[in-house]
Amino acid sequence: MSTTSAPSATSVTADQGGEAQDAGTPGRSSSRRLQRSTRLTVATGLVALSALLVVGAVPTGSWLLVSAAAVASVVLGLAASRITYAELRESRREHQRDRAEQAQAYRRLAEARAEEHAARVATLNEQIAEREKALEELGTELGGAQKHVAEGVRALGVEKRRYEELQRLQRRTEVGRDEAENRAAEAIVSLAELEGEVETLRAELQQVTAAWHRAEAASRRHA
Repeated sequence: MSTTSAPSATSVTADQGGEAQDAGTPGRSSSRRLQRSTRLTVATGLVALSALLVVGAVPTGSWLLVSAAAVASVVLGLAASRITYAELRESRREHQRDRAEQAQAYRRLAEARAEEHAARVATLNEQIAEREKALEELGTELGGAQKHVAEGVRALGVEKRRYEELQRLQRRTEVGRDEAENRAAEAIVSLAELEGEVETLRAELQQVTAAWHRAEAASRRHA
């Protein structure tokens, strides 16, 4: 069983959500930058216009024009300050909003990672339990195999002893057969010798009988 697992649906969803948020953020950021740039340009233009009014009214020497230029310059300065202040406040709000969105995104990402981590831990625990169960089964099978091997070794020892006993009996049988053959050969030789002696005795007996008959016949003739 492989220990690597495919990414969970939670992580995929979190990644897709982050990508969607990242995809939408550049558009809003570019729009905000354009608005900010426009407002700052307007504020700068107002300040420059007030300065031009004052600079243009001074050479005329008219107190009324200089006063009007000064009032207009003050008004334009206040308008520029108002625009700049509004832009700074909006920038702070946007910054806070961005930080809040980032915090929510980080929180969602942390929650997704925590869920993914919990799922991985549960998967690893299941795999560990399966491995432990498999090890127990293998241990049981190994014990049975060792028992069978021990029985086979004992049976092999018994058969070996039987084989050795049969070999000893076979050697004894061969020795006894050789001895019986030797005794039979000796008996044949002895029988042949006895037959020779019997023939010799028979021949001697015939000679003695013939001599006795001759002697008896001779005694009868003399009587």
